[in-house]
Amino acid sequence: MLEKGVSARSTATVTRENTAAAMGSGDLEVFATPAMVALMENAAMTAVAGELPAGATTVGAEMNVTHIKPSGLGAAITATAVLTGVEGRKLTFNVGARDEAGMIGEGVHVRYVVDREKFLTKC
Repeated sequence: MLEKGVSARSTATVTRENTAAAMGSGDLEVFATPAMVALMENAAMTAVAGELPAGATTVGAEMNVTHIKPSGLGAAITATAVLTGVEGRKLTFNVGARDEAGMIGEGVHVRYVVDREKFLTKC
C-alpha cells in the first residue's frame, strides 16, 4: 500500500555527458535541465518501487519544474522526491534538486502505476 510521505533521493555528478551542450538543450557546459528532470524522475520511481505489487512499475506522465540556477562541471547533484498524493494509480510527488550551494530546481511530478507486460503491449 502506497502511503504519502515515502521518499527517495538520487545522485549524479555533473560531467561533460550530462551538460546542456552535450544533451542539445543549450550550448553551455552546465547541468542540463533534461538531466535534472531524469534524476528527479529516478528519485520518484525509486521512492515507491519497493511498495508496488509484483509485475508493476511506474511511468512518468507529467513534470512541472523550474530550473533555478546552473551547476558546473564536477558539481554533486542530489534529487529528492516525496510522495504527496495517491489517487488510485496516479501518484503525485514534490521533487527538488540541490548542489553543494543549494537548491537548483523544484517542482511537481506525476507518475502512474502500470502493469509492465500490459504497458509494453501498447508500444
